[in-house]
Amino acid sequence: MTPTPLTMSAASSPVAYDRAADLRALDATFAGVTGLVASGLTHVPRIFRVPEGHHDKQDTTVLAGGQEEPEAIPVIDLGRGDHAAVVAAVRQAAAGCGFFQVIGHGVPEAAMAAATDAVRAFHAADGGEGTEKARLYSRDPVKPVKYQCNFDLYESPVANWRDTLHIRMAPDPPNVGDMPETCRDALLEYTEQVNKLGKTLFELLSEALGLKPSYLTDMECDQGQILICHYYPPCPQPELAIGTSRHSDAGFLTILLQDEVGGLQIFNEDRWVDVTPTPGAFIVNIGDLLQECGA
Repeated sequence: MTPTPLTMSAASSPVAYDRAADLRALDATFAGVTGLVASGLTHVPRIFRVPEGHHDKQDTTVLAGGQEEPEAIPVIDLGRGDHAAVVAAVRQAAAGCGFFQVIGHGVPEAAMAAATDAVRAFHAADGGEGTEKARLYSRDPVKPVKYQCNFDLYESPVANWRDTLHIRMAPDPPNVGDMPETCRDALLEYTEQVNKLGKTLFELLSEALGLKPSYLTDMECDQGQILICHYYPPCPQPELAIGTSRHSDAGFLTILLQDEVGGLQIFNEDRWVDVTPTPGAFIVNIGDLLQECGA
């Protein structure tokens, strides 16, 4: 579990640097970034280091004369009585920045908190050989339940400072016994609740497109569901690393539960905008496939 190769190569010369060896060494721990932090790591290994100036370029966009700061993503109360107003708000947000937050969604805050706490407990547990993390650690794309550090670890130019628990819940749910015991019950309850929210959102989005409420579900846009439970361990040099690289979501819809730590940004109007955590809210992201439907 001790990341000796990573520690050594981070200080080695460019000629001697063997990135592939460092990646394999990290994978072999079965403990991910969390294991590196638990081992007492005091610097960011080279495989995680973003190019010099990377963070500066994202955060220092100059606004031209009088241009206003982009607004925070809209918050839509799904529980308000005026259904037509809710549909209009969803239409405007989806066609605009493609992101919005929802409150009044009906998912109990207790279920949201239980899921967050359970996932955090799983990630904080010991890793390495003989642990539940080692049992689940895999890069098999078809495995329904797996734990890993960076799904694209061997392809990405910079590894993200992040570990992830993946659980494919639909259309073919995993055996319950394959799910981590530490978060099994909480995630099953959370999934059931979020499924209801997903159906509501697909109905609203269908209406926002001028179609009957069942249109997107009739197309079976809601048949797949994957829980992606990211964890970002404390970083000793946060200015040198990144939790999640710039990307778009390939599916139809992402329903994101953000914890209170923050750090999430979206790219809107040619600059990065912070998404401040809103207690009790979900962040909804219009995925690439749904954008194609609405084009």
